[in-house]
Amino acid sequence: MIVSVWLRIIRIKFLFASIIAITNSLLYSYFAYNQFNIIDAFLTYTGVIFLHASVDILNDYWDYKRGIDTTTKRTAFSGGTGILPEKKLKPNTVYRAGLLCMFIGLFIGIYFVFHSGFIIAIILAIAVISIYFYSTAIVNIGLGETLVAVKGAMIVIGAAYVQSGIIDYSIVFLGIIIGLLSSIVLFIASFPDFNADKAKGRKTLVILLGKDKGSKIYPFIIGSIYYLVVIGIILGYLPIYAIITLISMPFAIRSSKILLKNYEKLEDLVKAIYNTITFSRTFGFGLIISYIIAIIIK
Repeated sequence: MIVSVWLRIIRIKFLFASIIAITNSLLYSYFAYNQFNIIDAFLTYTGVIFLHASVDILNDYWDYKRGIDTTTKRTAFSGGTGILPEKKLKPNTVYRAGLLCMFIGLFIGIYFVFHSGFIIAIILAIAVISIYFYSTAIVNIGLGETLVAVKGAMIVIGAAYVQSGIIDYSIVFLGIIIGLLSSIVLFIASFPDFNADKAKGRKTLVILLGKDKGSKIYPFIIGSIYYLVVIGIILGYLPIYAIITLISMPFAIRSSKILLKNYEKLEDLVKAIYNTITFSRTFGFGLIISYIIAIIIK
């Protein structure tokens, strides 16, 4: 029982975003530079997963303390995990767990600082500061979605740098795409929490834009991700097999249609969020497959 509670509060299904990011990065390093160290790869997965979990755990704690999770209607993809409102864990226990996960990720990151140098130190510093202040400051000034995009990009760039010691245009390009995939999920998941977030002082991108404008921006962001893939293939930053990511398009179209028509209806928003997550994961796995094919053929 207690295991299921902890799996719920770390939002294990959302950890796949970081796993996809790291896997793409490692595959790129092997494809481009024939570099792969299994121990460093394992430590990268472990450190990033703990840092990712710490963000979600601390977010649950601070949203509960601010009263957001007690006023919004929780869904499968928004409104927090419900662990604290349901009193399944004590707030102090959750807060300490969030810090513990952050420190575990930090210690692994420090190893990579000594291993790979100054660039990893910068990435690690930004990550830790962002994690701790995400729910208390960053989301209050409308930078939550931007931070998630940057975080996704840094995971890709950092994981590749640990393996190869090189940062090139291709890995930065890949990082931007992965970052947008993570950011779009957070963006649409904030629609159901609009009223509760606004009442408690949060400033998500949807609150800053308004639901109507926000719903119109959504397909533009989706389109920009596909546009980047096409440009990346043309410029040689991505393998031509990245065209496989187009298999995610039905989910992108479906979520866009739902959001544009029914952004005020909770049931339809849940469907749109589900399709967005499916789009993001399918797209990410498509990239993974494209690098595997490129490696095999190379």
